[in-house]
Amino acid sequence: EVQLVESGGGSVQPGGSLRLSCAASGITFRSYYMSWVRQAPGKGLERVSAITSGGFITYYADSVKGRFTISRDNSKNTLDLQMDSLKTEDAAVYYCATQLLPLTSGGRWSSRAFRGQGTQVTVSS
Repeated sequence: EVQLVESGGGSVQPGGSLRLSCAASGITFRSYYMSWVRQAPGKGLERVSAITSGGFITYYADSVKGRFTISRDNSKNTLDLQMDSLKTEDAAVYYCATQLLPLTSGGRWSSRAFRGQGTQVTVSS
């Protein structure tokens, strides 16, 4: 059974930092490109970051570039997202997912992507 379990969410003030983690099991983690996807209240899904299977190439949405850092440890089957300089607009449920493109062109979850249950990030003063 594939399991992706996110952790590390919470409440932080604007300008603060959080580190999200995703623990994977049931897949050959090192073979998968991985992504972080978020969904803010009342908004659609947004892929914020992705990383290749070996961890050498990363992608960031313009909205988080320079503030978020994605990383992975294939020896531990974990995926991380370091979030710095958080803004109120970063508040969302964050999901880790397999695939470089876990969303369809229509902004829905791809049937090919495994995903976790999500972790809530709240940014408010």
